[in-house]
Amino acid sequence: MKTFSKKKIISLLLLITSIQFVNAQYTEIINSKRPGFSESPYGVGTDVIQIEGGIFFGKSNSNETFAKTDPFGGTIFIRYGKFMEKLEFNAKVTYQKNKLTFNNVFSTDIGKVSGLSELTLGAKYLIFQQKFTDNSKEIRSWKKRTAFDKKRLIPSVGVYVGMNLNFLGKAYKEKKMSPKAAVLLQNDFTNRFVLLTNLIADKVGTDNRTYSYIVTATYAINQDWSFFAENQGDFLKYKTDFQIGTGAAYLWNENLQFDAAVRANLSVQDSNFIVSLGATWRLDRHKDEVIETDKDGNKIKQKKTKKNGFFSRLFKKKKKK
Repeated sequence: MKTFSKKKIISLLLLITSIQFVNAQYTEIINSKRPGFSESPYGVGTDVIQIEGGIFFGKSNSNETFAKTDPFGGTIFIRYGKFMEKLEFNAKVTYQKNKLTFNNVFSTDIGKVSGLSELTLGAKYLIFQQKFTDNSKEIRSWKKRTAFDKKRLIPSVGVYVGMNLNFLGKAYKEKKMSPKAAVLLQNDFTNRFVLLTNLIADKVGTDNRTYSYIVTATYAINQDWSFFAENQGDFLKYKTDFQIGTGAAYLWNENLQFDAAVRANLSVQDSNFIVSLGATWRLDRHKDEVIETDKDGNKIKQKKTKKNGFFSRLFKKKKKK
């Protein structure tokens, strides 16, 4: 969820040679989608494995004749960057347990159901990355230094395609596998305030096909803490659900983040309140590609910048500035 710490692109203008760092996705500090549900168009960067997981539990009611209520479970979202900076592969697995209720004149608890409720493999690709003007070094004009860059109104754009596999628990199983697709938008209005917008088509071709939107506003208070507020709408064949959520994330170090969130469903047919706790950790094997060119722009040689071992960085608390 943190976006305020993107790696600086270094450019050294020399008389004979120049060095260009190719780095569109990777960030020095971990960038997680948790605890929100929306997804950024940006990937984790090449040779980075990131694991985002957590548990959730809640209380819910439903007007359906046979309803699954009081959810409890866990989710793991695995992200992997390979081949190019703009491309990311990912997988999402959710295990869920619900109380099964029969609603007639009285609501009757008739047992519990459990199993995998979601298993999705997919990939996303950054189509367009918005560039901003850095006015922070403008010293001649306070107005220019503090002026809002109107290009920030135009979002960066990514696309996601995936497949819902059907190796699920009996209570959550679909009739067949189904595709999932999304358009991912990100507006960096400031270095601290980011707006994500996702437009999603899920379980296409099934009776449970769903068209959704997710809008998430994230604000970084400082280098440690960020907060989010989220609104989600799900448009199913027979009903429409709306959710609101809020929560916070705490950055332990550059490769580890903890989070917590609460959510409520605003639907007339169903009502629920869900709490989630989680963490994000990454195995960082990313190497910045350094391309050295001569004064005519011809490549001279390539170097790789090395990272320290991940064991030494995993639980090393970041330095305070």
